[in-house]
Amino acid sequence: MDTLSYKTVSANKATVNKEWILIDAQDEVLGRLSSIAAKFLRGKYKAEFTPHVDCGDNVVIINASKIKLTGNKWADKKYISHSGYPGGQKEITAENLMAKKPVAVVEKAIKGMLPKNKLGSQLFRNLFVYADAEHKNEAQKPKKIDLNSIK
Repeated sequence: MDTLSYKTVSANKATVNKEWILIDAQDEVLGRLSSIAAKFLRGKYKAEFTPHVDCGDNVVIINASKIKLTGNKWADKKYISHSGYPGGQKEITAENLMAKKPVAVVEKAIKGMLPKNKLGSQLFRNLFVYADAEHKNEAQKPKKIDLNSIK
C-alpha cells in the first residue's frame, strides 16, 4: 500500500483558488446572511480549508439597506462605541444606524463572526457591501448565490 497517497493537503497563498460571490440581501434576516457570508469569507466550506490561511472567497453583498431584523431588534439592538476618553461612550440603535449608514449594520455583523486577529482583518478586506443593487465589481463576474439553498 502506498502511504504517500494519504497526505493532508495544506493550502497556502499560492495554491488557494479564490472566487467572487454575489449575495442579494433583500428581505434576508441579518444573522443568517452574516453567518453564511462569514463562512464564504473564511473558506470553511472548501475541502482544502486551512485555519491559518486566507483561503476564502471575495464576497459582494448588494441591497444591504433592505435587510430584515426579527423581533423588536430595530429598537432594542444597540451598537456601542467608545472614544477612549472618560464619558466617551456612545450608543446608537439599529434603526438609527440603518438610517445613517446601512452598510455598517451588515459589516458589523459579519466582522463579529470573523477571527479577532490579523487574519480576521485580512479576511474582512475581501468583503464588499453596497446599500443598493448597483455595485462596482461587475468586471470580476461574481457568481450569484441563493441563500435559501445553503444550509
